[in-house]
Parts: sequence; structure tokens; C-alpha cells
Amino acid sequence: MTQFHPPRLLRNAHLQSILASTRLRKLRIGRRARLLQAASREVLVECRDGTKLLGEYAEQPKESRGLVVLIHGWEGSSKSTYLLSAGSTLYQAGYSVFRLNQRDHGPSHHLNEELFNSTRLSDVLGALEWIQKEFPHQRNYLAGFSLGGNFSLRVAANLKELPISLDKVVAVCPVLNPVNTMEALDTGWWVYEKYFVRKWKRSLKTKLQHYPELGYEQDLLTLRSLREMNQFFVPRFTQFKDAQTYLLAYAIIGDALSHLQAPCHIIAAEDDPICGAEDLPNLAKHPNLTVETTAHGGHCGYVSNFRLDSWIDQRLLDLFNQN
Repeated sequence: MTQFHPPRLLRNAHLQSILASTRLRKLRIGRRARLLQAASREVLVECRDGTKLLGEYAEQPKESRGLVVLIHGWEGSSKSTYLLSAGSTLYQAGYSVFRLNQRDHGPSHHLNEELFNSTRLSDVLGALEWIQKEFPHQRNYLAGFSLGGNFSLRVAANLKELPISLDKVVAVCPVLNPVNTMEALDTGWWVYEKYFVRKWKRSLKTKLQHYPELGYEQDLLTLRSLREMNQFFVPRFTQFKDAQTYLLAYAIIGDALSHLQAPCHIIAAEDDPICGAEDLPNLAKHPNLTVETTAHGGHCGYVSNFRLDSWIDQRLLDLFNQN
């Protein structure tokens, strides 16, 4: 296993976090990303409960080593730089790749009237069931980044009797305790909160174009922070009475992962400024769970050199090749 040891000038956690999603890095992976995108086709996922999601599927032209479903983080999409980078590496290595958009992410706001929230695990379970039925493979893998990593681990803990097969699940810098993550965004470097407020508001405005009857247009103008937005939207558009209850509902600390039904591997950076590693000891101990920590990496960064290559891409490939 190759350890993550970036050059000294690239060890800053904020630099790592920002570089991972920059346009410069997208240009750097340009050729590989173009190959993946050329091989991909947009797919409408139709879950049993009526939920509809969008994804992009790249099938191997010959024999495939397996199907990898990739899930982006909050306010990301199937076209996020880190997903294109990881997907390109996996596709070129012989895997079929499905990049799934969560509800109200990417160009999917028109598909479902109800708003996205992070407790909608049934969306992802339903999507995986449909994807594996539509595109059957002998080997099946799941990888998620940040909130996508949180979803991926909850999937592995809630398979129950569903016809979903997972040979390995990898979560990169997953949200462990959303209460602490929200606190980090609220009190940490202002750039992160501003970024997420801007992207969430843009998404909510797009939703209103398709469902103006949701009726929150004027309220959105007065909300300035993630805390204020959660306080407004949670009691009105989820089943939870307040933001604290909602955040705890998708935490994966405590016994949330005590029933894992697939081998799971967490990769977490000790210097992650958004999803801190301090909650790692609070995860359930389970033979299906392996936790790998690195001293550096920031939040889903893992930029390994000045060419802006990603260590995480090769690490995902190594982990899936083990099965």
C-alpha cells in the first residue's frame, strides 16, 4: 500500500481541500475525463417508490472487472472534479462506472417535488437496486465522498433483504457526526460556509423554477448562514422538528454501523477541516469495518504532487482490486 505523503508545500489542509475541486485540476485530468465522459450516457434511474434520479453510466466495451457506483458529496454532482478523476482511473483500469446524482443534484431538480435532505437513504438504496438490475455485473462496488461516503456506509448497514450486492464499500472523508460538521462549517474558515450557502441557495432557486408552489422564495432572501437555513427548512420540509434532531438522524457514530453487511473501508484525514477525525473512535467496532487515517489530505483533497494528481484515485483502485 502506498502511503499519502504530499510535498511539504502541499500539506496545508485548506489548500488540499480547495485544490481537489479546482478548475485547474479538471483541466489536468482533461484527457482521462474526456474518455470517461465519451463512454458515459445519461441514465434515468426509476426507484420502486417512484423516486427518479439521474446518473451517468460508462460500460466497458469488453469484459468488465466489475461495476463501481460513485456518489458525490453535498452540492456536488456526477460531474464534480473528484468524481471525474476517480471514475476515469477506475474506467481505464477496466471497471464499469456509474456516477449517481443525488436528488436535486446535477440537472435533476425537476424529477421529484420533495426536496433533498440527507436522511433520504431510501433514494440511494432504491437507485442501487435499480442500477444492479439494469446493469448486472458479477462484482459490485460502492464509493462515496464526504456526504456521499456517509450515505455509502449507511447503505452497507441497511441492506436488510434488498437484492443489492456489494463486494466492497469505500467512504472517503465521510460525514461522521453532522452536528460537529455543521459546527465546523459555522465556526471554521468562513470560505467553506460561504461556498455551501451559495451552492445550496442556487440549488433551492433552481428547484423553485420547477416547483414554485414550494413557496420559500421570499424567505430564502433573508437567510444568511447554514444554521439559519437549517432552522428554516428542517421543520418545514422534513419530518424532523428541529435541525439538531435532523442532523443526528444521519450520524453514523454509536451503533449506526453495527450491522454492516458488506466489507467497508473508511479513508479519513486527521487534518480534515470539515469532517474531523475526532469522531472516528466513536464508530461501532465491526469485523466488516476498516479505518485508514492519513496525517494530511484535508477534506477529500489527497492531491499528491504539483501535477495535481490524486492519491485517492489509485487507493480506490487498489482497494477494489483486492476483491
